Amino acid sequence: MCPHYPTVTPRCSQATWELDVSEPNETFDIVILGGGSGGYAAALRAAELGLSVALVEKGKLGGTCLHNGCIPTKALLHAAEVADQTRESEQFGVKAELVGIDMSAVNSYKDGVVARLYKGLQGMLRGAKNITIVAGAGRLVAPNTVEVDGKRYTGRNIILASGSYAKSLPGLEVDGERIITSDHALVMDRVPASVIVLGGGVIGVEFASVWKSFGADVTIIEALPRLVAAEDAESSKALERAFRKRKINFKVGKPFEKVEKTDSGVRVTIAGGETVEAELLLVAVGRGPNTTGLGYEEQGVRMDRGYVLTDERQRTSVPNVYAVGDIVPGLQLAHRGFQQGIFVAEEIAGENPAVIDEAGIPRVTYSDPELASVGLTEAKAKEQYGADKIKTYNYNLGGNGKSQILKTSGFVKLVRVEDGPVVGLHMVGARVGELIGEAQLIYNWEAYPAEVAQLVHAHPTQNEALGEAHLALAGKPLHAHA
Repeated sequence: MCPHYPTVTPRCSQATWELDVSEPNETFDIVILGGGSGGYAAALRAAELGLSVALVEKGKLGGTCLHNGCIPTKALLHAAEVADQTRESEQFGVKAELVGIDMSAVNSYKDGVVARLYKGLQGMLRGAKNITIVAGAGRLVAPNTVEVDGKRYTGRNIILASGSYAKSLPGLEVDGERIITSDHALVMDRVPASVIVLGGGVIGVEFASVWKSFGADVTIIEALPRLVAAEDAESSKALERAFRKRKINFKVGKPFEKVEKTDSGVRVTIAGGETVEAELLLVAVGRGPNTTGLGYEEQGVRMDRGYVLTDERQRTSVPNVYAVGDIVPGLQLAHRGFQQGIFVAEEIAGENPAVIDEAGIPRVTYSDPELASVGLTEAKAKEQYGADKIKTYNYNLGGNGKSQILKTSGFVKLVRVEDGPVVGLHMVGARVGELIGEAQLIYNWEAYPAEVAQLVHAHPTQNEALGEAHLALAGKPLHAHA
């Protein structure tokens, strides 16, 4: 998921932009190492508050989300949705034929979306007062200084926002041809006949969903007991049922042991000696913090397995040095980094912003079906409040008119504290990611079921499912049983 990047025409060409390296000032209010979601958000908010900023980025502004993550993957997922709709159009009385997938055209569409957003972001940063863009690889060489190509940029405050990279496993060598990461998958010029996806988290299930829609034979291998294990257990089960129906194979509770290259592709051995063969192996075991060789530890920044440790106000162990985004332990989501960047800019400016509740950050998996959630899972809620204090309610989308129009199945699940607020919302089904806005307000405003039940939800919308679920939990179900 990514924040919206406004489309703004830059005042210089892209080529000029890439070569624009400003001379350093003696001192900035803030020097930011990394121009991804967290870094550029911090820069923009700090500039709005009148602070001077040096924003250091060795690659393209926008970071992983814009160029190698959220935006391009969601473009592929939309193309996959169009393919499925064409393939299944006759159920709606529309006779259409899916002739094939033109990956050159798909990539052109995807790259066009990224390019327009990138152009807008460049223009916005270029036009902002008080922001100096420094193109190059930066390194923290003192607690208040970042060095870029031999030049030093000193800041009264430093924000570390160096992002993440696609991880692999020990002994698993990524060659970019038969054994690939999501970075390689995003630029493939063909649809593989068969793929093994190593990892059943968000990245793994999204690519599995795309490739199945494009016509590939897909097998997911996951070491944990269920797919998307960070989500509520019922959401995982619903996704697994849907994947079985789509004939997406998966093996859970099966740790990876080794991979061998064969004449036709790869052979993966998993726990118990079982083997799976395919044309490609996608390594989707998560993303690691991009902190190696950047001087953090040398300057006294406390680390843990490559991650930068912070307190709730994003402060590191070094005074006036902050960290945001994927390098901080927790959810690796663009909108988390974006909000942390804003938070730190306001903190430095003396605005005393409210601490970010990690559980209140919305989460969406854009597979088919989608999963969306905010707040605590049922298991976490019981652990935190006690099993006897937790009540749940599941509203089946079979009772929702718009969901029937869309021919999707799934549910809205509410988790609440007895006689208290809703502390978790979990949704499965087509387009449920679009419902997360109201869901996050319900959680973050600590709403009681009766408070949401009195709100009018438009008909026919999937949004009604949230209203119906709260009506039922408030003791006055309309189209459902309490």
